[in-house]
Amino acid sequence: MTKITKYFSEVRSELQKATWPWDPKEKGVKKYKQLIDSTIVVLIATVLLGAYVATIDFAMVNLMKWLTSGF
Repeated sequence: MTKITKYFSEVRSELQKATWPWDPKEKGVKKYKQLIDSTIVVLIATVLLGAYVATIDFAMVNLMKWLTSGF
Protein backbone atom coordinates (compact mmCIF):
# COMPACT_ATOMS: atom_id res chain seq x y z
CA MET A 1 0.00 0.00 0.00
CA THR A 2 2.90 2.36 0.64
CA LYS A 3 4.09 2.00 -2.96
CA ILE A 4 0.72 3.19 -4.23
CA THR A 5 0.70 6.13 -1.83
CA LYS A 6 4.25 7.04 -2.81
CA TYR A 7 3.34 6.78 -6.50
CA PHE A 8 0.37 9.13 -6.21
CA SER A 9 2.41 11.52 -4.11
CA GLU A 10 5.09 11.65 -6.81
CA VAL A 11 2.48 12.06 -9.55
CA ARG A 12 0.88 14.97 -7.73
CA SER A 13 4.30 16.57 -7.21
CA GLU A 14 5.16 16.26 -10.90
CA LEU A 15 1.77 17.60 -12.03
CA GLN A 16 2.26 20.67 -9.86
CA LYS A 17 5.58 21.34 -11.64
CA ALA A 18 3.92 21.20 -15.07
CA THR A 19 2.79 24.27 -16.94
CA TRP A 20 -0.76 24.06 -18.22
CA PRO A 21 -2.17 25.77 -21.35
CA TRP A 22 -4.53 28.04 -19.44
CA ASP A 23 -4.39 31.03 -17.18
CA PRO A 24 -5.24 30.05 -13.59
CA LYS A 25 -6.64 33.55 -12.98
CA GLU A 26 -9.40 33.06 -15.57
CA LYS A 27 -12.71 31.52 -14.60
CA GLY A 28 -15.18 29.37 -16.52
CA VAL A 29 -14.77 28.51 -20.19
CA LYS A 30 -12.32 31.38 -20.76
CA LYS A 31 -9.83 29.43 -18.65
CA TYR A 32 -9.68 26.72 -21.31
CA LYS A 33 -9.78 28.95 -24.44
CA GLN A 34 -6.34 27.92 -25.73
CA LEU A 35 -7.10 24.26 -25.08
CA ILE A 36 -10.47 24.49 -26.87
CA ASP A 37 -8.96 26.37 -29.82
CA SER A 38 -6.18 23.79 -30.16
CA THR A 39 -8.71 20.96 -30.04
CA ILE A 40 -10.77 22.60 -32.79
CA VAL A 41 -7.67 22.97 -34.98
CA VAL A 42 -6.81 19.29 -34.49
CA LEU A 43 -10.38 18.19 -35.29
CA ILE A 44 -10.50 20.29 -38.47
CA ALA A 45 -7.09 18.99 -39.57
CA THR A 46 -8.22 15.42 -38.93
CA VAL A 47 -11.40 15.86 -40.98
CA LEU A 48 -9.46 17.47 -43.86
CA LEU A 49 -6.84 14.72 -43.82
CA GLY A 50 -9.57 12.07 -43.74
CA ALA A 51 -11.32 13.69 -46.71
CA TYR A 52 -8.03 13.83 -48.63
CA VAL A 53 -7.26 10.16 -47.95
CA ALA A 54 -10.83 9.13 -48.87
CA THR A 55 -10.63 11.09 -52.15
CA ILE A 56 -7.28 9.56 -53.11
CA ASP A 57 -8.56 6.09 -52.16
CA PHE A 58 -11.70 6.56 -54.25
CA ALA A 59 -9.63 7.73 -57.24
CA MET A 60 -7.18 4.84 -56.92
CA VAL A 61 -9.96 2.23 -56.66
CA ASN A 62 -11.64 3.60 -59.78
CA LEU A 63 -8.30 3.78 -61.61
CA MET A 64 -7.58 0.14 -60.75
CA LYS A 65 -11.08 -0.90 -61.89
CA TRP A 66 -10.55 0.97 -65.15
CA LEU A 67 -7.09 -0.54 -65.71
CA THR A 68 -8.17 -4.10 -64.92
CA SER A 69 -11.40 -3.97 -66.94
CA GLY A 70 -9.50 -3.90 -70.21
CA PHE A 71 -10.15 -0.25 -70.92
